Amino acid sequence: MGALFWLLDELLSLYLWAVILAALFSMLAAFGVLDTRNRVVWSIGDFLYRITEPALRPIRNLLPNFGSIDISPIIVILLLQAARMVLASIYQALILGTLRPLF
Repeated sequence: MGALFWLLDELLSLYLWAVILAALFSMLAAFGVLDTRNRVVWSIGDFLYRITEPALRPIRNLLPNFGSIDISPIIVILLLQAARMVLASIYQALILGTLRPLF
């Protein structure tokens, strides 16, 4: 049971880092620091875009237009951290015996 919670926590942590890297990549590409015409740089950017866009797009649709400022990665990071805290509290409750497992 502990291994499952550890795996879920690690997956959430990896996705959190992917969101951070995608936001940094987007900023660096927008300021011209990264040359997106380079095939390797483009591939990395495309990969980060494809794995983070399903989480970022619904939040962008809900937020008002702030011009060129995109705060959706911050909201996703906060939601991922909240999910990790909820996961940790559920695991702690299972360990202490105050919550019975469903399976």
